[in-house]
Amino acid sequence: MEAKEKTRLFKPKLFSSLKNYTGGKLVNDVVAGVIVAIIALPLSIALAIASGVSPQQGLYTAIVAGFVIALFGGSSVNISGPTAAFATIVAGIVASHGLSGLIIATIMAGVILIVMGLLRFGSLIKFIPMTITVGFTAGIAITIAIGQLKDFLGLTYPAGTVAIETVDKIKAVFGSIGTIDLNAVAVGVIALAILILWPMLGKLRGRAGTIFSKIPASIIAVIVGILLVRFTPLEAKTIGTLYPDLPSGFPAPSFPAFSFETMRAVAPSAFTIAILAAIESLLSCVVSDGMIGDRHNSNTELIALGIGNICSGVFGGIPATGAIARTAANVKNGGRSPVAGMTHAVVLLLFLIVLMPLAKLIPMPVIAAILIMVAYNMSEWRQFVRIIRTAPKSDDLVLIVTFVLTVAFDLVVAIGVGLVLAAMLFMKRMSEVSFVRRWRDYPEASKRIPEGTLIYEFNGPMFFAGAEKILEVAVEKDTRAMILRMGGVLSLDATAAKNLDSILRSCRERDVRLILSHVHEQPMKVLRKAGFCDRLGSENFAENIDAAIELAAKENE
Repeated sequence: MEAKEKTRLFKPKLFSSLKNYTGGKLVNDVVAGVIVAIIALPLSIALAIASGVSPQQGLYTAIVAGFVIALFGGSSVNISGPTAAFATIVAGIVASHGLSGLIIATIMAGVILIVMGLLRFGSLIKFIPMTITVGFTAGIAITIAIGQLKDFLGLTYPAGTVAIETVDKIKAVFGSIGTIDLNAVAVGVIALAILILWPMLGKLRGRAGTIFSKIPASIIAVIVGILLVRFTPLEAKTIGTLYPDLPSGFPAPSFPAFSFETMRAVAPSAFTIAILAAIESLLSCVVSDGMIGDRHNSNTELIALGIGNICSGVFGGIPATGAIARTAANVKNGGRSPVAGMTHAVVLLLFLIVLMPLAKLIPMPVIAAILIMVAYNMSEWRQFVRIIRTAPKSDDLVLIVTFVLTVAFDLVVAIGVGLVLAAMLFMKRMSEVSFVRRWRDYPEASKRIPEGTLIYEFNGPMFFAGAEKILEVAVEKDTRAMILRMGGVLSLDATAAKNLDSILRSCRERDVRLILSHVHEQPMKVLRKAGFCDRLGSENFAENIDAAIELAAKENE
């Protein structure tokens, strides 16, 4: 697979999917695309509101990015659009830099993703530890759920209240708890009950279960919520209350006024968006590969993500990535090519143009209930608990720190600190398995150790975190030759090479011959580039310990 990706950096799946394409496959893709669009409709609106932007911007994102990424992507079935992972970071950008800052950050993230794909970084995403992804995912889930309490409970914040950070939202909720609206709570609870119970009906046997499973619970919750507010005494704020001038047309492309100051200010957020988009989309690709027995092209997917996010920003959308739940729904309903993803985008466009005024009728407690369920489903709390119970304490530390920082501060800080902490703990573990020891005798060798010869065995990766162990090697008074057995060293860095140079100088000062045995390819390449091989001389490299002992024996002749 790697070889194929190296020769075909950018090869959209659409082209290969259309080979041997039939009318039956087209029908399956169109049906799956329509069903996914019905699922994506309330989610796109809800996620836009959770992100601090207007509802139609969520649809712009699902339409533009969803179509473009499906068209150019490296997966046959991935469905892209706004996701909950971006909600908190987008809301923070909007609060600090406005919509123009968000558009600039989205376009910058798109450029970063394209560069990542061109540099073949698709396979490198796997090096981000699971503890970090689970930690920030759980943290995002908590922040989203807390952010919905205001609308779910129908609270009214005092004038001038600014609640962007999670801690501020908690304070605002407790400070306004006396304004709770029981009507809003009733609507929200009913919507939440539908979201929980409706999928259970889909598990019934027979035709009834099939029908229930085909209709998304979120659509039923939205319809019931609208009917409750319109035709019963229950009252609640609606999208139309907050956004009375909701447009129904498709926007014209526009570019924000780029400035160096704004670009510098949003650069950390743009990098975070790019990393999140790459992680979530490629994870979605892996999941869908297992469902349909296919293999995605990770670098093509990154490039498509970049193009999609740039287009989303140009049309006033927000960041987009692959959505695992929508992708799974696509597969389960028969989608097998990018045509399904493109169809889902076209159906959403039709809704935007024709039926957008109906969105004004959706009650805000229903939107809050939908987002609470999204938060629950994305929280991965079982995985969180499993890691705490079974993983090493160092992994638990990375998980908890990332989770707490995501909730208490923001995603940029959480991912940055989490990666640094995980890297430091990894280096500590690697340094602990590296060692240098002296052989008093050598039963594995076919020849006895000559008098005046020291043998030291190096084992494990030799890099800056543990390279000081090399300096434990010491020349004794009557030493005439020293053998460094390097067979257990598969990797070596510049710091370790420098320390080997120190040993060489010490041996030369005492007229001791230094011999290296069984040096692997990577360490040899580093030593050669550092000039160590030239200083030591090719005659002092031995293929194995027996050959090294023979060289050392010559010093006694």
